[in-house]
Amino acid sequence: MLLGLYFLSGIAGVTYEVLWVRMLSILFGASIFGIIITLAAFMSGLGLGSFAGVWIGRKFSNPLICFALLEGAVALFALMMPWLFESVDALLGQIAIHESLSVWFAWQSVVAFTILFIPALALGMGFPLILKCFEKTSVSLAVIYGLNTLGGAIGALLPLLLLPALGWALSIQVIAMMGILIAIVAYVIAVVVRPAYHSELETKISFRPAWSALLLYAGIGAAALILQLGWTRLYGMILLRTEYVLAIILFIFLVGLGMGSLLAKRIPPSLGLGWFPCLASLFAVLSLWGLPALAEWADYTQFNSLGEAMTFQALALALLTLPTTLILGAWLPLLSHHLARGDSRAGTATGAWLYGANSIGAAFGVLIAGFLLVPYMGTTATIILAALILFACGMKWSGLHWGWLFAPLLVAIAYPVASLPPVNRLLPKAHADSRDLFVQEDILSITHVVEQPDGQRLLLSDLRRMDASSEPTAVEVQKNQARLPLLLHPQPRTVLFLGLGTGITAAGSLNFPGLSAEAVELSAGAILAADRFFAPVNEGVMDKIRVTHDDARRFLRAGAKRYDVIVGDLFHPDLVGRSNLLSVQQFRRAYQRLEENGLFVQWLALNQFDLRSLETVMRSFKQVFPRASIFIDGFRLAMVGPREELAGAPAMLGNLDRMQASQQSAATGGEGAWTWLGRYWGPMWVGDGPVQDEWAPRIEFSLPQLHYTQAHDMSLLLKRLLQQRPPVEEAGRMLRVPLKDKEAFERAYIASELAMRSLGAALNEQSLEAQKLIRFAYDANPKDRWVSFDLADKLFASLARVTDKGFDRRAALLRILSIRPDHTAAVKALWQLEMDAGNQEKADDYRIYLRELSPLDRQIPG
Repeated sequence: MLLGLYFLSGIAGVTYEVLWVRMLSILFGASIFGIIITLAAFMSGLGLGSFAGVWIGRKFSNPLICFALLEGAVALFALMMPWLFESVDALLGQIAIHESLSVWFAWQSVVAFTILFIPALALGMGFPLILKCFEKTSVSLAVIYGLNTLGGAIGALLPLLLLPALGWALSIQVIAMMGILIAIVAYVIAVVVRPAYHSELETKISFRPAWSALLLYAGIGAAALILQLGWTRLYGMILLRTEYVLAIILFIFLVGLGMGSLLAKRIPPSLGLGWFPCLASLFAVLSLWGLPALAEWADYTQFNSLGEAMTFQALALALLTLPTTLILGAWLPLLSHHLARGDSRAGTATGAWLYGANSIGAAFGVLIAGFLLVPYMGTTATIILAALILFACGMKWSGLHWGWLFAPLLVAIAYPVASLPPVNRLLPKAHADSRDLFVQEDILSITHVVEQPDGQRLLLSDLRRMDASSEPTAVEVQKNQARLPLLLHPQPRTVLFLGLGTGITAAGSLNFPGLSAEAVELSAGAILAADRFFAPVNEGVMDKIRVTHDDARRFLRAGAKRYDVIVGDLFHPDLVGRSNLLSVQQFRRAYQRLEENGLFVQWLALNQFDLRSLETVMRSFKQVFPRASIFIDGFRLAMVGPREELAGAPAMLGNLDRMQASQQSAATGGEGAWTWLGRYWGPMWVGDGPVQDEWAPRIEFSLPQLHYTQAHDMSLLLKRLLQQRPPVEEAGRMLRVPLKDKEAFERAYIASELAMRSLGAALNEQSLEAQKLIRFAYDANPKDRWVSFDLADKLFASLARVTDKGFDRRAALLRILSIRPDHTAAVKALWQLEMDAGNQEKADDYRIYLRELSPLDRQIPG
């Protein structure tokens, strides 16, 4: 029964750890940073607690009572955690006002580390006390440690059920109640079955291993946690760093440790200790050789459900990491038996000392890897270094005299995989012919800039997430994210961009007169990329605006400056820690930094949401901005939150009246004021229901499922949006459209609705209906970029059929350009046509125009 109780203790302990990581992602806004601090605090507490537990076990005759009291104390401390961390968050918010980002992170780390260290210390004391309870039984260290660790594996998955259903605070309370129950049962067992768990007091005998042995086993612990951190970073990048993937990675790691410990009794100590250094290090290096294969498998494989994806991802990760973790799990019981020379009583105390040393080493390892090795060496080289540390430390107890000769072979095997493979190997389906221009690793993310065969560049965040492109159409769409918010303000003087990316969005603000622009960006790699690789398409914006390297949440709460307009950039809300940017708390921070007549616009990509998740985010937004409204630009939805009231058409028209004609065209992207006002979708219509709260997350658990039901959800989403849109007359009154401009507004308004209906028809595979609707939309408003490009694209796609029927190719291409003069593919086809016909002067004109449209296109001669 006591073994089962310690199994449950393992579940509770790791669930605490995962929930603490979630809490730190709220404080830090960056999950990897939170993982590092949590692991360091947790492992150092376990280690020092284990040392303290050895001493306590020697002083008390009934260690089970001590264990029960410690479990109860941890549970009570956990019940205080929600209140404690919200108080700490408020205190650190005051510190943020006066300190830089690095100092703020330092303060957060110290405070969080101190708080988490206390319960981890108590949990660490429990291990030697439980070992003491079984000292006179046949139950071995391998079984005790193995079962507790397998319980921890279940604890790695449990938050996936608790957090979306209960939120962070209530989840902590549920696990704390479980801890209290464990404490009560343990206490009853200690009192009722006292003789079985009674231990003799030890006053003189010490079974502590030599300090050199403890130091070397601490090195093995450091290497193990470096591997865990490295695998979490790499495999999370490959498989998408969602809550589910991170849980799977931790689950497989703990399963390996637990199973390895249980299997240890079947391995002769001399054989295991002899071969472990070579095998563990070899398998760790081979996990890097399997990285491209895992990436290709993830890129091409389609799953029917989230459950199916998690199952197969777990099996794939097990194939790469389980050999190493099985060895790491077996190392503790075998080494303890070896150092205790087979004495079972000495083995329990020795095991506790080794466990403590290993845990302290793990804490140092994760800190060194996170803050030093990964940023300066890269993740793959860090994993190789961990493998070498495993080999060097483990050779202390290897009886293989030739073992050191394995080192050169290990280095030779590791050398080809010391650098991260290029994107064209990791994502062969999407980027087979691309080449890497830039790779930046820091503690928070991995940033890539890749060049496609035609010369266009992509900014990738953590590999599988494209943040932006230099393709001409994408450039205009990104600029629109600045145009709409600035057009809606009557006279914007200051604008803040939450997220810089490539800098293209910020470039959309450059044509507004008298405007001071700022941007805040957490990724140092993105800042460098915007300056070095996207200047040709962002109009050199890095020299024209102020950019601050900071966390957007900290920046908003720390400063006092107010802005006329704040723009929340697009991002990937399904990734761990990102959804906090769509929380009630974040929207409130933005509200507090607005001028009296200011407005906040948060952009959302419709293809990233299902209806329920979108309504959750909109409900959160409306809670802070009760007069919020919606605009839709293509696939992108803008939640517009005015601090007071949306000024509507008079504000936009007055804003443009300040500008010259050329400025007006640039400020609206050539679409005019009525096209933009025609994208109005009415007041935010959501009613009561759940919201996205930093302490009660929702969407990061629902959004990953869209990878398997996306088409269906998108169709439902468009249908709901169309149902909720107000009639054109009512929309005109809401926006205060002047009577003389009523027809222009109504044509633009109808065109945007027809465009969405066309998209819905296309999603439902009604291609003829979709073509008919987009033609009607073009007739209503030919200035609408989305409408005209959709029609031009359809005409260009049918070009071969048209020319096969005898129509003139040049005339067909000119027809496309009459609809969309900046249709790059049509211009390029005309340039080639004139080149083939020997019309050099016309060809040169098209070539110069193409270079203006697409400055990075390598297929266009300079």
